[in-house]
Amino acid sequence: MTDIRAVLELERIDRDVYRGPVVPTELKRTFGGQVAGQSLIAAARTVDADFAVHSLHGYFLRPGDPQRPTLFTVDRIKQGRSFCVRRVTGLQEGEAIFSASVSFHVPETGVEHQDPMPHAPAPEDLPDPKLGDDEAAEWFGGEWADWDLRIVPDAETMGSGDGPARQRVWMRYASALPDDPVLHLCALAYMSDMTLLDAAKVPHRGVFTANASLDHAMWFLRPFRADDWLLYDQTSPSAGAGRALTEGRIFTRDGLLVAAVTQEGLMRVVDRPWDGRVGR
Repeated sequence: MTDIRAVLELERIDRDVYRGPVVPTELKRTFGGQVAGQSLIAAARTVDADFAVHSLHGYFLRPGDPQRPTLFTVDRIKQGRSFCVRRVTGLQEGEAIFSASVSFHVPETGVEHQDPMPHAPAPEDLPDPKLGDDEAAEWFGGEWADWDLRIVPDAETMGSGDGPARQRVWMRYASALPDDPVLHLCALAYMSDMTLLDAAKVPHRGVFTANASLDHAMWFLRPFRADDWLLYDQTSPSAGAGRALTEGRIFTRDGLLVAAVTQEGLMRVVDRPWDGRVGR
């Protein structure tokens, strides 16, 4: 897997037009987190430094070809004193594969509250999935080799009264990143798509499904670093009609709620292990 800094290094083609790199991958479709992170970088390049991104709302319109670069065009929808909004379209071969609205806000002082961080064992006390000898080890040690992930056992998450579909994952980028807040935001957007749909599979283990992200919304709430451990608390309140709704809350190790995520994904039942090809 290419270094996240290279994934997010867009080439400026013209004013408000950028091109993302081709990223080495074994995936048959462009990874959704990659497109979301690159869209966020493209939008951020069109706003003044006083503005910080606070939300992203995106739709995955077509499967992307990972062997082709993606062109990103940015429309300046609103430019206000406190808020500005950008619309980003990711294109391949002239067709839109992703569309997002990104909102920026000049930070202000206001009231403060947040939900408490849920219980989870420390990441150091959990096994590294890269070190196993199963399919997960091959996946995490290959496609996600640049990331550290620790999956909290079911016994530590069940019985919390939040429904049957829940999982928790510790995540961080495995090496130190520069002190650029935008880079950390975009790295989190990339990371947020990694395991979220898996929360919907928890009550249905043993059932083969074909999966694809349909839309993705994020709210960035407080500062954080993507190269520090973050707890991703994930739930799926509903699945049906071939789709699953998933939600996530992301906490720093010391308990700060830094981001919230909602995603709906395709979840079709198939009769054999899924090979990564899916139509929409």
